[in-house]
Amino acid sequence: MKTLVVDVGGTNIKVLATGRRKPIKIPSGPQMTPRLMVRGVREATATWKYDVVTIGYPGPVVRGRAVRDPWNLGKGWLGFDFKKAFRRPVRIINDAAMQALGSYAGGNMLFLGLGTGLGSAMIHDGVLIPMELAHLPYQRGYSYEEYLGEDGMKRLGKRAWRRQVARVTELFMAALEIDYVVYGGGNARHLRELPPNALLGSNANAFKGGFRLWSGDYTPR
Repeated sequence: MKTLVVDVGGTNIKVLATGRRKPIKIPSGPQMTPRLMVRGVREATATWKYDVVTIGYPGPVVRGRAVRDPWNLGKGWLGFDFKKAFRRPVRIINDAAMQALGSYAGGNMLFLGLGTGLGSAMIHDGVLIPMELAHLPYQRGYSYEEYLGEDGMKRLGKRAWRRQVARVTELFMAALEIDYVVYGGGNARHLRELPPNALLGSNANAFKGGFRLWSGDYTPR
């Protein structure tokens, strides 16, 4: 079975299929609607062969359905019939959860996506658990995302931001009984010395997770 993986982002939509080595990028932005996304992907992959589709969605997903429009894209994502549009079976997963799935190497893992915001997901003994830790209150009236996201890094400076990443990692590991943490997202590259039991992931793991979602080896919740 061949899988098409679509990683939807605010700047680009990245697309890769089974047997392909290099993803293609389609410019995105605040005017990008699901209909335009599907059209762009289908046109760009017109000669590709695939049987099923995974969509990494930049927002909360519950039981395989998006529950909120992305803040940085156009409207109309809720209730959109992706199966009909792609003419293939489709599975939708939160983008951080998709990268977490591709990063997983057993045990209990927490994934933290350090990008514009803060993505999070946990895998507990093979069970994928999407999480929304970003907007929980942290300290001084700020949320975790406001410390670890892009704005937090700019406000604090990179040195203080790194200390906060290490501190929050320690808090989450203790609270959630995690074996190890994997960092992803564009700002993970700014980390230097990693905390104990922490690993630097790869953005390519998002595609790996999209393929794994159809393997039957992991149970999304």
